[in-house]
Amino acid sequence: MRLLLLVLVALAGLIQYPLWMGRGGWLSVWDMQEHVATQRAINDGLRARNVALLAEVDDLRTGTEAAEERARAELGMMRQGELFVQVLPPDVKPPELKPSTKPQRPPASSSSGKPTTYTR
Repeated sequence: MRLLLLVLVALAGLIQYPLWMGRGGWLSVWDMQEHVATQRAINDGLRARNVALLAEVDDLRTGTEAAEERARAELGMMRQGELFVQVLPPDVKPPELKPSTKPQRPPASSSSGKPTTYTR
């Protein structure tokens, strides 16, 4: 009787082994579910990035604001008549100014009181 009980327990264990440890068993299903959840999170992030990129492409195709913003940010371009102002943090040394290459204007008035005429 004891031998029969041991044989039945061993057979039940052999039957359970593929269910828990074999290919397609519960342990592999749990691992695969974790892998799928991780991949879904990655896919959601990539999907959000794609939506943002599509919106930016659409904005670049239809409007001029995005192109102007990129030209300002990446190329440092400005409109005619705009003044560029850069605020530096307190611990940063300001850049040295280069001398201007434009010719200097003559004084506004001459000593004789007559307007000065310049010819080329």
